[in-house]
Amino acid sequence: MTPRDRLLAMLVAVVWGCNFLAIHATLGHFPPLFAAALRFAVIAVPTILFVPWPKVKVRYLIGYGLGFGTGQFAFLFIAMDTGMPTGLASLVLQASAPFTVLLGSVFLRERVSGRQLAGISLAVIGMAAIAWQQAGEAALLPVILTLLGALSWAFGNLSSRQAAPENPLHFTLWMSVVPPLPMFVISLIAEGPAAQWKSLTTLNTPGGWTALIGLTYVVLIGTIVGSGIWTTLMRRNPAGVVAPFSLLVPVVGMSASYFFLHERPSAAEIGAGVLVIAGVLLGSLKRKPPAPALPAPEDPRLAADLRV
Repeated sequence: MTPRDRLLAMLVAVVWGCNFLAIHATLGHFPPLFAAALRFAVIAVPTILFVPWPKVKVRYLIGYGLGFGTGQFAFLFIAMDTGMPTGLASLVLQASAPFTVLLGSVFLRERVSGRQLAGISLAVIGMAAIAWQQAGEAALLPVILTLLGALSWAFGNLSSRQAAPENPLHFTLWMSVVPPLPMFVISLIAEGPAAQWKSLTTLNTPGGWTALIGLTYVVLIGTIVGSGIWTTLMRRNPAGVVAPFSLLVPVVGMSASYFFLHERPSAAEIGAGVLVIAGVLLGSLKRKPPAPALPAPEDPRLAADLRV
């Protein structure tokens, strides 16, 4: 991996970590499900008009859209709207990695190594510690919702693997066509048309402008720029080299939340977060194959005997 690519990978981590601040700003004005519907609708329209079809089976595209798009962001946005700390959300969402490994072993019959099981165990211990800590503060529900978002992301990953798109960026953009309609219908039922209409008619307010800036960041910077750079890096470098840089996302997310939102995680939450990141890293990195054995040096005396 070249130094330039390393800098780009760190840039994506910063972009995605700050994405949680943008979501926080968006949810300050829009109802959570309606905000998620808008987030994807803004991408879906130009995608249909200008982006080539990714040449994958429709069922895998729908599965990815429902898992990665609809499920993940519905649960995440509701969790953050009901009290999930922004920085902690960026950390707990990393549970998608061990969830993907487990689901892959169940549904795709992928082999799980001892290293992966050890990593999953560490991550689960960290998640349980965070849940226990939040339960003591009467805020367990947002953690559970965020974990459900991570689980939905993992199900989306299975569809993505089955799809095996030739152009991952086109596949990701076309995925955005799936969530808007179900998100809007669920929002209509759960949040009501009055809340939707009020959020649109009050955009010309300080809170409305802040939400629009946040939504613009999520769509343009977080999704298009971040995903575009990440996809390029995954093409140019081995996945095992690029993927660990995503572990910087919760570090950036929690640091940004500390400085801008004055969120101060407890020592127990920081320690649990270290366990989660260590577990995800341990489970995602592949062991290097052993180097081929070198031929034994030739005994010059034996060679001389053979020549004779």
